[in-house]
Amino acid sequence: MSERILDAIILGAGFGGLGAAAQLKRNNIDNFLVLEKKDRIGGVWRDNTYPGAACDTQSVIYCYSYFLNLRVSRMYAGGSELLGYLEALADEFDVRANIRFQSLVISATWQEERQLWRVETADHEVFYARVFIPAWGQLSEPSTPTFTDAHLFQGVSFHSAEWDHDVDLTGLRVGSIGSAASAVQYVPEVAEIAQHLSVFQRSANFILPRNQIVFTEDEREQFQRHPESFERIRGDIHNQREAGFTRTKHLSASQNEGALEAQAHLEAQVSDPELRRNLTPSFEFGCKRILRSDAYYPALSRANVSLETASVDRFTETGIVTGDGVHHELDVIIYGTGFKSQAFQGDLVVTGRDGVTLDQRWGDSPEAYLGMAVDGFPNMFMIYGPNTNLNHNSIVTMLEAQHEYIVQVITHLRDENDDVFDVRVEVLRQFNDMVQTELEGSAYSSDCSSWYKNAAGKVINNWCGTVDEYRTMINEFDLADYAAVK
Repeated sequence: MSERILDAIILGAGFGGLGAAAQLKRNNIDNFLVLEKKDRIGGVWRDNTYPGAACDTQSVIYCYSYFLNLRVSRMYAGGSELLGYLEALADEFDVRANIRFQSLVISATWQEERQLWRVETADHEVFYARVFIPAWGQLSEPSTPTFTDAHLFQGVSFHSAEWDHDVDLTGLRVGSIGSAASAVQYVPEVAEIAQHLSVFQRSANFILPRNQIVFTEDEREQFQRHPESFERIRGDIHNQREAGFTRTKHLSASQNEGALEAQAHLEAQVSDPELRRNLTPSFEFGCKRILRSDAYYPALSRANVSLETASVDRFTETGIVTGDGVHHELDVIIYGTGFKSQAFQGDLVVTGRDGVTLDQRWGDSPEAYLGMAVDGFPNMFMIYGPNTNLNHNSIVTMLEAQHEYIVQVITHLRDENDDVFDVRVEVLRQFNDMVQTELEGSAYSSDCSSWYKNAAGKVINNWCGTVDEYRTMINEFDLADYAAVK
């Protein structure tokens, strides 16, 4: 029996991986596999099941243009609804037939002599493909701070992305370490049932109103009968969000307007002067992720909720002692501490030409041409790679542009069987220099700690321009950007 050589292997069945698979199917490319480490699709929307989990990007732009989410119930959809969208996407394009579940990829190695990627799973299954498409995401691996004495705590503790639904928080004393994107969603829910909730805040965040809109059944039926009505709303919001990119520019008038809007929201919802002062950010608007919530500030004003701004000093068997010497008695600790946003490949060992691993190539400064291609790693095209994250618009639009680019690559390779593409070093360098130069004028580069930057302060995660600028840049696969590997 001859060995099967795949056109592509996609790592991960989240938004990025499933979208890539759907685009391949739409373009009559079926000789591929999606390797997914868990037993179902969904990525972050499968994993993040904490109370209140939802997208903070409007749902009408948080879907693919060729598969609109016409039955979405509200403007900011909940996690379970977004998971349902991905399930429907997989069904619509018959993607499940190409997925291998419970297939944890542990190594991907470029074989120079065969001009193929050798991909191995934890179960020692081996696959070969001409193109390797990692869709590992930027927010997939939970990050829990290293507290040397955290093991002393005798209560229950878990990360927000690994929510323990067996624990009923009703009437319990709960501590939330973290107060950012996930916490602003689960804190209001926990506050409703806990005896007391202590929110341990390292720094305040800029929070804008969410202004949730719930679509009526008539509106949803209208979307299905006349998708152009959905597309008009989608186009308007996309354009509004694109215009909002100037808010991320250092010392721009729009940036100041954004900060004033966030401050007005805080003042409208929090009357206590001390609480308001503790919730006022001390860094530049846009330096960190801008959040949206109408429920977080009111939750912090509840009698059974306290905002703790002193640092976490140490753990005890029954709680946490903060830097001001106060002991907080707790039954449960929730780590709302985000993700390892720059560990793009996680524990996976990716080995390119001459035995060089991706870890060795990158060090602590990941970079990729167009956020997708790395020199020395032929025919590897990442989804949602370095410098492709956004703070102003829908990441799904970026993903779709990347998928379309990769389809062009695979189509070319199927037509020209001897071609292999390794991005030219000078092309990647010129691109990355441009990105970093542009980012010097961005709030992302200003003086604050954020998951956008590495330890040296270099912005690793975020794109430097608008979505439309990115789409224009990667609209056409240019052979001149790549050196043929022979």
